[in-house]
Amino acid sequence: MNEPELRELLGAVQTGSVSPDQAVAALRNWPYENLSYARIDYHRSLRKGSPEVVFCEGKTPEQAAAIFARLAEHDGRAMATRASPAHAQAICENTPQSHYYADAQVVMLGKMELSGAAALALVLVATGGTADIPVAEEAALTAGFNGCRVTRLWDVGIAGVHRLLDESELLAEAAVIIAVAGMDGALPGVIAGLVACPVIAVPTSIGYGTGLGGVAALMNMLNACAPGVGVVNIDNGFGAGYLAASIVRGSPTRQVHR
Repeated sequence: MNEPELRELLGAVQTGSVSPDQAVAALRNWPYENLSYARIDYHRSLRKGSPEVVFCEGKTPEQAAAIFARLAEHDGRAMATRASPAHAQAICENTPQSHYYADAQVVMLGKMELSGAAALALVLVATGGTADIPVAEEAALTAGFNGCRVTRLWDVGIAGVHRLLDESELLAEAAVIIAVAGMDGALPGVIAGLVACPVIAVPTSIGYGTGLGGVAALMNMLNACAPGVGVVNIDNGFGAGYLAASIVRGSPTRQVHR
């Protein structure tokens, strides 16, 4: 049950069209449901403004499919990350309306609808190279799932910085920029020196031996001298997309109490 549905239920109880017993039945699995192998956090959409997301890695396809289906039934939308083809097949067979984005290893059903300024704000997702696209796509899809307007800007790394500078108008339009890069991971710092908006840096594990599976890019991003850069973990496109959406949406708690 999401926030609008909860408000509708409470209003129905107030007017007498729904009895207290009926309301209790509707809320019986709130705030979570115990499936023995997972405790699904239905309260998260009320608490955080976005439902729980299924992290498929380490779960069986059947477990991921069951959790996804419960979340879809409860919130009207659902998302799964790190979904292998086997995970995706099980989820899509169990919830046929869902769609698998193979490059990003993401399964999605539905998305949030934002309004006002938040609906117009642009989240720009940029990559240093083509090899960074799978992680960047996870970030873009996550931001889109949470209602953001997303534009993708691929292969604008600093090895040819003129490719980035040619997009100065697009950079200036963005409310949040997610910069995804491996190798030396310099792209976020360069972008942050050009724009006023927050820059979310995502190091990827792309690179040769001394890149240490993304550690070199991570350290370089943490040491960026341009202000306004926040860094998420290696290959964590989901974390970057979620954070970008949180920035665009603002605090759900503040919105409720205004």
